[in-house]
Amino acid sequence: MNFQIENSKSNDIDEIFRLYQMATDFQKTMFTVHWPDFDRKIVQNEISENKQWKIIIDGKMACVWATTFNDPQIWEEKNEDPAVYIHRIAANPEFKGQNFVLQIVEWAKRYAEENHKQFVRMDTVGNNLGLITYYTKCGFEFLGLLKLKNTEGLPAHYDNATVSLFELKI
Repeated sequence: MNFQIENSKSNDIDEIFRLYQMATDFQKTMFTVHWPDFDRKIVQNEISENKQWKIIIDGKMACVWATTFNDPQIWEEKNEDPAVYIHRIAANPEFKGQNFVLQIVEWAKRYAEENHKQFVRMDTVGNNLGLITYYTKCGFEFLGLLKLKNTEGLPAHYDNATVSLFELKI
């Protein structure tokens, strides 16, 4: 199956939020912690700043995610390291089983190198053994759990949360 990775555009925002809603609905069937409703302005800013990405397959949006080069509230002192941080991976269920995280990892390694970064990092809320196993199979090292200290301004699911931290050295 042929796919392209490219920046999301402003006219993608409704489809991005549709994928977020489907991901949240799935999370609600599996976990006690799930994504909140995200702020459209934040996503629009990510799009404007080329920090929102998509995988396109046969003209359809198959997966989306966001990137940043800073994540101090989650990564604390490690935020000083040169890293790409990946957030909010949401896949279109029509493309289930495509291993998008593996494709994102390969892309993120190249993206990190192009931007002179030494790490690709991710986090997920809670001690989700299924996700920990999956992300380690995708090449990430599980660094452990961290109780967040300052969640002001972060999405609601981070309030009073413990996160699992993942890192891939380039």
